Amino acid sequence: MPDQTALPAPAAGPVPVAGAAAPAPPAPDVRGGGAPRRRGARPHRWPVVVPFFAFLAVCFGLPAGTMVYGAFTVLDPESGASRFSTENVSGSLSGAYATGLTGSVELSLFTALLATVIGTLIAQAVVTSPRPALRGIVVSASGVLANFSGAPLAFAFIATLGTTGTVTQLFHLDRTGFSLYSFTGLVLAYLYFMVPLMVVTVLPALDGLRSQWQEAAASCGATRGQYWRHVGIPVLTPSLLGGAVLMFGTAFASHATAAVMVGSSQPLITIQIANALNGNVLVGQENLALAMSLNMVVIALLVMAVQIPLQRRSARWLG
Repeated sequence: MPDQTALPAPAAGPVPVAGAAAPAPPAPDVRGGGAPRRRGARPHRWPVVVPFFAFLAVCFGLPAGTMVYGAFTVLDPESGASRFSTENVSGSLSGAYATGLTGSVELSLFTALLATVIGTLIAQAVVTSPRPALRGIVVSASGVLANFSGAPLAFAFIATLGTTGTVTQLFHLDRTGFSLYSFTGLVLAYLYFMVPLMVVTVLPALDGLRSQWQEAAASCGATRGQYWRHVGIPVLTPSLLGGAVLMFGTAFASHATAAVMVGSSQPLITIQIANALNGNVLVGQENLALAMSLNMVVIALLVMAVQIPLQRRSARWLG
């Protein structure tokens, strides 16, 4: 028999035909008739954000610049000319105005501490609850109550716990020395909307605690208390501190609730700014309200400077 040698298999794909034209190369990506677009090049999108920066400049930059300029400007009552001076700033940090600033800081710190503790305990109870409906009810109620503040909240507390309020008359709270128009009354009113706000703030952080961490701690012989002391609380600390800072800023900037409830009986910086804007100052101190506002802005910037790093650190652990 003839020797049958194995021939190589034909290559896959179309077989070139003699005399046929070679396939044309792919056309370059030409945009608008210009040169081919380079890989990795990105279109310029900065014109899209120009309206946003214009909005910031008009609605935030202009008022902030006016406030800073007025805080360091004093009007001469005789000539009406303005001159640069630090009298407004120094006056806002002395006397009754310093007392108001201290009172606002003390009220904000105390309510922030209470709201952080109470809100965290409520949120933890919701997270560990076996009933999903409870979480939905608490989250919905917290979202509503966190936005119920200002004058409506003050009137509600006056009708309930005021001198002739329903609860005051029912339980004779006036005999115990309780007064809604005091520091204690302000704390109760602030906690009404700050505790729900803390619940909404800390819930995502508590959800970020992985169950595997607790199981690993239990497999190593750690008790529940040891788990929280060495794992849970250290991981939650940035989130809790960030929530406390947020509570402080919320209480520090609140005005309508305290203005309607206690008026000028409690020294608060927000009420003093309102009085100064209404003209209740001496001649030549018209810009004193701007100086007090500048003090509040400085404290708010310090609060933001503390809160932003805490949020980033908590996001690394719980993200």
